[in-house]
Order: sequence, then C-alpha cells, then structure tokens
Amino acid sequence: MGSSRRQDLEDRLIEFAVSVCTIARQLPRDELGSHVARQLIRSSTSPAANYAEAQGAESKRDFAHKMRTCLKELRETLVWLTLVGRMKLCATSSPDLVTAEANELISILVASIKRATNRR
Repeated sequence: MGSSRRQDLEDRLIEFAVSVCTIARQLPRDELGSHVARQLIRSSTSPAANYAEAQGAESKRDFAHKMRTCLKELRETLVWLTLVGRMKLCATSSPDLVTAEANELISILVASIKRATNRR
C-alpha cells in the first residue's frame, strides 16, 4: 500500500473515531448510556492507534496481527453502533452513516490482511 493510501486510511480511521465519539457524547447519561458510550469510545479509537502501530510492524506476520486487532475492534464498534440504532439511544444522530463507514473500513482491512498473509 502506498504512503498516500496508508495516510488516507489512517485519516479515515481517525475520522471514524471522531464520528463515533460524537455519537457517544449524545447518549443518555444513565447507566446504559454510560456503559455503551465507554465501550464505543474504547473500541472506536483503538483501530487508528493499532493501524499506526501496524505501519511499524517488525514482520509481515506482526503486521497482519496488528491489522487483525484493528479489524476486531471495528467489528466490536459495529455491534455497539447497531445496539445504539436498534434501541434508539441517540435521538439527534443516526449511527447509519458511521455504520456504513465501519463496514467499508472492515472491507479494506480484510483485503489488506489477505494481501499480507498471501505474501508470506
């Protein structure tokens, strides 16, 4: 993956985290809302950091491992966003656009992991 595309993906992961954190801020301030907000913040901010670490991986195997961690966290975020949407926990913002971005990012990461593991 070229340097420009790597930076584009990192920027997308950061923007994804910003969007999810914005949703988390809008959740109710009750026990459920606080729990879901913490989980959303944790899982949505992790992929960008792990992706940055993957860029400095010591081997293709290490790269694939870090990318799988990104993928795992994105999938977890997707579950929490689905919960927010189904329970209508966020009145002013729909998680649909963020959910669509999560699915696109998942597809990109899956393809990247496949390329890295096929080269070994």
